[in-house]
Amino acid sequence: MAGKVYLVGAGPGDPELLTLKALRVLKAADVVLHDDLVGPEILSLVPPTAQLHNVGKRCGRKSATQAEINTLLVNYGLLDLQVVRLKGGDPLIFGRGGEEIEALRNANVEVEVIPGVTAALGAAATAQIPLTHRRFSSSLIFITNHHSNSASTSDWPGSISPTATVVVYMPGYAYAATARQLVAAGLKASTPCAIISQATRSEERVYITTIEELRSAPRLPAPTLLIVGEVVRLAEHPSLHDQVSAREEFLPLVAQVESFAQSEGIAEVSERPE
Repeated sequence: MAGKVYLVGAGPGDPELLTLKALRVLKAADVVLHDDLVGPEILSLVPPTAQLHNVGKRCGRKSATQAEINTLLVNYGLLDLQVVRLKGGDPLIFGRGGEEIEALRNANVEVEVIPGVTAALGAAATAQIPLTHRRFSSSLIFITNHHSNSASTSDWPGSISPTATVVVYMPGYAYAATARQLVAAGLKASTPCAIISQATRSEERVYITTIEELRSAPRLPAPTLLIVGEVVRLAEHPSLHDQVSAREEFLPLVAQVESFAQSEGIAEVSERPE
């Protein structure tokens, strides 16, 4: 008798951001294959009788290939077991969930996806950055700087509106190259950016800069996320008070943002729904 595989989002790090359904499935698991970034607090919820496999991918370390992970999921799924593939963030946003779904379908293994809080939402929430705002940001773009070997590394949008918020997953530390891509897509060099490290965890840090100064940003501990857009001016986080630069253009004052929006002619979108 075949079992079932659950692709479960563990969220960005804080165990309290797990959904109730994810918690229920995790506590009943027979086998758990988890990402390297899933923290010990969440893994402690796995039953002691369950088989636990770290299949995470980390740069510079030996790790399972995606083909090996797919094979493990299929083999366990063909048994009478409840299998959980536990992923950081959400399984279907830069989490290779699509590839695993394809492999399981091809093997006629039942699969269910349990969504999780993706890193962009968790990072923005704790830094108090609204990813959309009726006056300043009418669209949201998710991009990754990490690609498979066969994928193009130049698939960024050709044009990005100044009223868009851009979130770059897995931005790495090639900040100068990222800045060039953002400017090439039409964003001003003065556009503010936030680098968020270890989002939603006790060690979380936020660094505010601009596209122009991004090349000089510190290498904060991974995982990191890059948020770009005028909404970054609204950021508020304890680590910002320790940041060396305290120029007025980066202070999270709503009055400054409104003044900027009016000068750029963005205020007319204020009547749009959130």
